[in-house]
Amino acid sequence: MEAIVARYRSVLILCSTLSLVTGGLIGFFTPHPQRPPLAVATPEPTPTPTPTATPSPLRIYVSGAVMAPAVYRLPPGSLVEDAIRAAGGAAVSADLDHVNLAQELSDQQQVYVPAQGEIDALPQLPDPVPPDSTRALNINTATVEELERLPQVGPTTAQRIVEYRETYGPFAAIEEIMQVPGIGPATFEQICDQITISE
Repeated sequence: MEAIVARYRSVLILCSTLSLVTGGLIGFFTPHPQRPPLAVATPEPTPTPTPTATPSPLRIYVSGAVMAPAVYRLPPGSLVEDAIRAAGGAAVSADLDHVNLAQELSDQQQVYVPAQGEIDALPQLPDPVPPDSTRALNINTATVEELERLPQVGPTTAQRIVEYRETYGPFAAIEEIMQVPGIGPATFEQICDQITISE
């Protein structure tokens, strides 16, 4: 009886072993579905904003019946009222009825506040007058001080013109001045009739 049990036990062990081996081989050779590759999203680089040229301040001479007559630098778009406020306000004797407080200022303009009863008040200059309107300014030889006399060209922009000229050589055409930071088409349109590259 024990011999029969031993014989069947051997058969059972052999069958179990064959089942394990067969299952392992089937599992090994059976293709498994592969996971799709992970998609890595790369954020688009943020474009660097182009620096914009800072407009030059307006140089305004405030005189007459104000608290502190002097030359003041005001932001573009300022009004006569802003210039008088920068000069400490109107004096007690000021006659503001004869001053257009809403007038927009331009560079190198004079704002004169007359006193009450004053008849011959100085007129406000609508636009700066070049020292010599009949002669164009040579941008290849002009000094910083001479370049400052051009409309919309302040000390900083004038210095940039000279530095550009020293770095890249003389201007070959007046249009090249727009390569200077701070001088765009609008400024060039105002100064093109007042500049030259020839003596």
